[in-house]
Amino acid sequence: MQEKQYKLQADEIRTLVSDRGGCYATDHITVDGRRVGYLYREHPDETWDSGWRFFSGAESDEYANDPANVAIYDVNTIANYDPEIIPLLDAPYGSAFARDKRSGRFVSEELSQE
Repeated sequence: MQEKQYKLQADEIRTLVSDRGGCYATDHITVDGRRVGYLYREHPDETWDSGWRFFSGAESDEYANDPANVAIYDVNTIANYDPEIIPLLDAPYGSAFARDKRSGRFVSEELSQE
């Protein structure tokens, strides 16, 4: 298996937010460098987990469900990839946001309970 080549190198990650815990994000963001297009917060799985899940919004279900395409990161790392998520990080569990295609801004979405 080929090692992932991340868009940002470790020395490029600055402290933008602290003490936010971990999150899940797809390679569309961390490897391909796409902006976050969809994010939601669910109740945490573990004590380290913030509950945040980050996607570009272009992932197929098959892609997003493949563990090879998703990894655990510190929330600060994803904030470095897309600082526009920072104002949303205090949203409560059950929150979801999608980037509006026209304005480019995040709008609140209904979190589907599948």
